[in-house]
Amino acid sequence: MPNTIFDQDLPRTAANHAALSPLTFIERAAAVFPHRAAIVHGGSIRLDWGELYSRCRRLADALARRGLGRGDTVAVMLPNTPAMVEAHFGIPMAGCVVNAINTRLDPEAIAFMLEHGEAKLFIVDREFSSIAEKAVARLGRAITVVDVDDPEYAGAGERIGAIDYEAFIAEGSADFVWQPPADEWDAIALNYTSGTTGNPKGVVYHHRGAYLNAVSNILVWAMPHHPVYLWTLPMFHCNGWCFPWTVAAMAGTNVCLRRVEAAAIFDAIRAHRVTHYCGAPIVHSLLVNAPDEMRHGIAHRVQAMVAGAAPPAAMIEGM
Repeated sequence: MPNTIFDQDLPRTAANHAALSPLTFIERAAAVFPHRAAIVHGGSIRLDWGELYSRCRRLADALARRGLGRGDTVAVMLPNTPAMVEAHFGIPMAGCVVNAINTRLDPEAIAFMLEHGEAKLFIVDREFSSIAEKAVARLGRAITVVDVDDPEYAGAGERIGAIDYEAFIAEGSADFVWQPPADEWDAIALNYTSGTTGNPKGVVYHHRGAYLNAVSNILVWAMPHHPVYLWTLPMFHCNGWCFPWTVAAMAGTNVCLRRVEAAAIFDAIRAHRVTHYCGAPIVHSLLVNAPDEMRHGIAHRVQAMVAGAAPPAAMIEGM
């Protein structure tokens, strides 16, 4: 039988209960460590936690001004860039659901995800504009496309959207008062399988699950305050195993990386004294088999996490 004394006299109130959400991590990081480095991206972008929080609030407000809110899906097709980190906070701050799409898929699969997930807005990096444009054409309905023109990318690709990302977030206010989810079971992210055995299958994360998984990353890895985390793992893979939220919880530094290449990884580790990175076995094997000279100048310990597939013995030995 229920304990009627506690049921009647100790109800949930704002003073004793709050929905779990990883959005609280960036709020705290910005309040307690506003001037600590939050994002490093090549030679062009440096953001501290105060600046990153302001940009995420601008993104949330820009979405809200366009009429998007609780339960609306916002799809993103981005590499590991600052805009992708911002998407993991700014989109759910508006009450929306972030749908990070695998950039390696074909237009047919992407169109299916946009339709099945009922995406209301699509944020696309210029590198993937050709595939995204074909996917939107297959969609058969109008969708707002926002172009991201990353200063670290100088390759091919045209703008296909109605507005540039920087102009889009400029429509929002850095003072936007976002609300935590009324229910911690509200969706925060929508992901899809690659569709190799049929149509892609959707998986929904709720705010509570994302919060708990982000904290579990810290516990399993015994992560210290202010880790320097290198983004070798794509954020479109299970939301980067929830590490966008984990890094915020520890007020660490996100070192962004567009492409997984051995030289770029070792250069970033050396230049920024990276302390942690994640990857599937193939990524670790790439580093194991890289020329020895690439590792010159790296004397500090780097923590590496492997998942996504069973690591072969040769990879473990090589690491």
